[in-house]
Amino acid sequence: MTPKLEGKVALITGSGRGIGRAIALKLASEGARVVVNDLDAEPAEETVQAIRAAGGQAVACVGSVSAPDFAERFVGTAVNEFKGLDIIVNNAGYTWDSVVQKMTDEQWYAMIDVHLTAPFRILRAAQPVIRALAKAEGEAGRRVVRKVVNISSVAGLFGNAGQANYSTAKAGIVGMTQTLAKEWGRMNVTVNCVAFGFIQTRLTASTAEATTANIEGREIKVGVNPGLLAMMEQSIPLGRGGTPEEAAGAVYLLCAPESDYVSGQTLMCTGGLTGI
Repeated sequence: MTPKLEGKVALITGSGRGIGRAIALKLASEGARVVVNDLDAEPAEETVQAIRAAGGQAVACVGSVSAPDFAERFVGTAVNEFKGLDIIVNNAGYTWDSVVQKMTDEQWYAMIDVHLTAPFRILRAAQPVIRALAKAEGEAGRRVVRKVVNISSVAGLFGNAGQANYSTAKAGIVGMTQTLAKEWGRMNVTVNCVAFGFIQTRLTASTAEATTANIEGREIKVGVNPGLLAMMEQSIPLGRGGTPEEAAGAVYLLCAPESDYVSGQTLMCTGGLTGI
């Protein structure tokens, strides 16, 4: 049986670790050629090597998605290395929490930049490439459906205390998704969104002690208190947080040919949780 994404070229931000890595491995397992991105070279190359070891094709495009020149470089990597562009997954991101009265401008703009401005720039850079490909395919009598999957969160749908910056950015990406579904339908592009609930990654791991991760030179608190984590999982109808592989499965659903007539939608991947 031919893999469902055979020959497709997929760009996935934040795919050196966690959910992004799982998405990259899943799409590659279905035949996609993947442009892997991470802030750091080592995890990006590890994902690339894992894909190649399994018989797939991948290259790395290392750097911050928030950098002004990143979008053109990212899209250019796909075109230069694989001569195409079929799937874009805007996944990169992190949280930097505080109640609103204590939140700094730096915290606010960091979340807007990574979760909202970066996807905007990537999609803006991709549009001329997709338009040209769609025009050539139309003139040749072929119809090729391309896919954009933006990553949101239940925080963007329902809000979450301590996350005014993150929730706002994740709500914004839903609006961008719905708008581009209307703008890009004429180019045979579906644009959808996946809103994750609690997914088990290094950023949400159980930890009794304060733990930080260095993200773009900032020491950001990560991990969840074990007691709070247990309470969170009890509120999920399936009784547990999701795995990165399960999160990747939700993204794959919107990349597969079976979803070629689904556009402008937000799929909740939450284990049955319908609010926070």
